[in-house]
Amino acid sequence: MDLRLSFLLSAAIVFVGSHVILSQSLRRPLVGLLGQAGFMAVYSIVAVVTLGWAVFAFGAAPRGPYAWEPYSLWAWIAAMALTYLALLLFIGSLSGNPAAPSPRAAELAASKQPAGVFAVTRHPMMWGIAIWAFSHILLVPEPRTLFLLGALIVLALGGSAMQDHKKQQQLGEAWTGWQARTSYLPRLSGFASVPPVKWLIALALWLAINWLHLPLGGVAAGLWRWVG
Repeated sequence: MDLRLSFLLSAAIVFVGSHVILSQSLRRPLVGLLGQAGFMAVYSIVAVVTLGWAVFAFGAAPRGPYAWEPYSLWAWIAAMALTYLALLLFIGSLSGNPAAPSPRAAELAASKQPAGVFAVTRHPMMWGIAIWAFSHILLVPEPRTLFLLGALIVLALGGSAMQDHKKQQQLGEAWTGWQARTSYLPRLSGFASVPPVKWLIALALWLAINWLHLPLGGVAAGLWRWVG
């Protein structure tokens, strides 16, 4: 393997591994030593540094070889649909989440009925990140993209599973009830529960982000590939 790709793979492994270690085995001792605020500061610094390393290594890694033609039409169309749904899941997750830290977390988990994007999956933000990353792997199927965005997918979906375990320990039967009413894996039927206004907000943001993709990323995205 090219040394630059090995550098990127190492960065991706450290990025994921540091998150897992800090959020699992080291969380309790560090919170006891530094307090919750101190722990979050350390966690944030490690996250920024390791992500920065991975992004830097990605930029230095060689392009290709490609598993199929990059930016092929079928992958472009698939990515358009997937990024829209990913954004819908992400913005829908910003409110109404009983998993969010709150004094009423147990009460909400015990009584809340899944609505909106939580009728799709109880981890809409993490699935939104994973779907976004997967769509870009489809568009540019090369090792450097797989290493960086694959790390995001592993962290998002593995972190969701670990969050289920942690919430089960914290909230007990209340979380068991919420798990029984929701799904880890996305349910397509759940999208029918998302209010029309959220679809419209997601569409507006999707168009704006895709428009910014050319000046910021150097590649026209979404419908702007054919328009403007």
